[in-house]
Amino acid sequence: MAIHDVEHCECHEVHKDLVDQVMNRMPDDDELYDLAELFKVFGDSTRIRILTVLFGEEMCVCDIAEALSMNQSAVSHQLRVLKNAKLIKNRKEGKQVFYSLADDHVSTILAMGLEHIEEQ
Repeated sequence: MAIHDVEHCECHEVHKDLVDQVMNRMPDDDELYDLAELFKVFGDSTRIRILTVLFGEEMCVCDIAEALSMNQSAVSHQLRVLKNAKLIKNRKEGKQVFYSLADDHVSTILAMGLEHIEEQ
């Protein structure tokens, strides 16, 4: 799609009050950067698959690897990325480490994303 195919205003009339209102509630650049970094983590289908299997279930690395037909090393690498982004948490029980979604926000993001792509 060429730029001229995108609908646009045929005049240049800025609605200053609206622009000011939007800019007053706009997060600062650091927050926007952090938000963009968070969404980058969601940009990998393997990480999305891991988050999906953890949706409502706590699982150990062995179980996650088995469920996704992946090796434990590959799963562990992606778990590290997800943990650094504060999207998952873990607890140790004996020699096993169990992972789960960090909080309800992560569940909500996943559920809303799925709902959005399933819209007709």
